[in-house]
Amino acid sequence: MSNAESEPAALRCGVLVGDGRPAGAPRVDVLSAREVPLGGPRALLVRRTLPQRARTLIGAWCFADHYGPTDATATGGMDVAPHPHSGLQTVSWLFSGEIEHRDTLGTRALIRPGEMNLMTGGYGIAHSEISTPRTTVIHGVQLWVALPEEYRNTERDFQHHVPEPVRVDGAEIRVFLGSLAQSTSPVRTFTTLLGAEILLEPRAAVTLAVDPAFEHGLLVDSGDIRLIDTELRPAELGYVPCGVDALTVVNESDGPARTILLGGPPFDEEIVMWWNFIGRSHEDIVRAREDWEASSDRFGVVEGYPGSRLPAPALPNAVIMPRGNPPRR
Repeated sequence: MSNAESEPAALRCGVLVGDGRPAGAPRVDVLSAREVPLGGPRALLVRRTLPQRARTLIGAWCFADHYGPTDATATGGMDVAPHPHSGLQTVSWLFSGEIEHRDTLGTRALIRPGEMNLMTGGYGIAHSEISTPRTTVIHGVQLWVALPEEYRNTERDFQHHVPEPVRVDGAEIRVFLGSLAQSTSPVRTFTTLLGAEILLEPRAAVTLAVDPAFEHGLLVDSGDIRLIDTELRPAELGYVPCGVDALTVVNESDGPARTILLGGPPFDEEIVMWWNFIGRSHEDIVRAREDWEASSDRFGVVEGYPGSRLPAPALPNAVIMPRGNPPRR
């Protein structure tokens, strides 16, 4: 998915420092989403929880868009024209609907509920995403992962994975990246990550062992959720810093609830993120934008999309300045 903002924020993210809280007293920060229109006169509205002023990274997760449920027959669904990515991986996960993905590797793949598509941009890739005519309701998340310096210019790649659900108490868990609840995804990433969908029965509670070297974020899709001792509403993301070895998630609703759990060790590199590019300097971003606008071989051509590709927004009239996560209190 593309960042469709006409004036995308320029972000530079760095390492967090310790917050000085006593052991055994984890704090959950509640991050609210902002709505962003995703292209066209009948734009699909997405709720963006990463990046934002309060937090720009959770592990190497640097971008989280949450959309739907939206009546695709009324809005036209999703139609994101060919657009570039560099320095990152994209993770697509649907709750309902069906999306056709095309990229410059020649990939033509469908994204369906419970199936993960992971695309590695590396030095440069382009892709398009269109909901199919079979889609009546479009609903899911689009996530980005920052590539570390050693791999940010790696080759383009595309992986597809269908995780087997596992049952833990009143929860059904699908681990699409990393390991949780004795389930491990075989999908390759360039940093250690956790990504999982957790479905909770009405009034169910589950306690999951997690890696204390990870920071975690729990994105709520539906239901009233309590994470550790903090209440989370739909579209909110609860952030838990490192040092926690178990997460208790409670569905306080009378109906089923759905969440997405993200995690990873703090990303120990500074990055600059603008539009669909991640680099290490303002010059990296300028060069990537110029290459896209010049239709260079860097990003290639998406075959079969019935329309024009997305132009890059104008760069800010200034050198992109650093902006990172605030120190933990």
